[in-house]
Amino acid sequence: MIQFLKLIFNISVFLLILLSLFPGSIIGLLLYENVTYDPTSTQNFLFISLNHFITYFYVGLLGFFLYAKNKNLKKILYFLTFLSVILEISHALIPNRAFEINDLVSNILGVLVAYWVLKIYLLFKKL
Repeated sequence: MIQFLKLIFNISVFLLILLSLFPGSIIGLLLYENVTYDPTSTQNFLFISLNHFITYFYVGLLGFFLYAKNKNLKKILYFLTFLSVILEISHALIPNRAFEINDLVSNILGVLVAYWVLKIYLLFKKL
């Protein structure tokens, strides 16, 4: 089961990279045949882009729980944070994409909240 979840984690990271580096919106391309149209599936809350937060929270939570008993936990935290920064900055260079600071904040916040959820879970598990 763990091996299957690790496969899901790796596929999720791959898809995250693929979706982030695609020049435009894959959803817009598939649904509207228009790569420049980016349909919003959720409304933003204050300065947080919920799509980005949910995506990085999901990937982070999956990775953190898989590697919670491993010395690679900090590496996963650093990797996902670094990946979120690099992918968002790359949007400034990719056609039909744009760097947005609220997306970057949402990416990092998603990773950090997932990490905190794991830490709180481990704290209560010890009690």
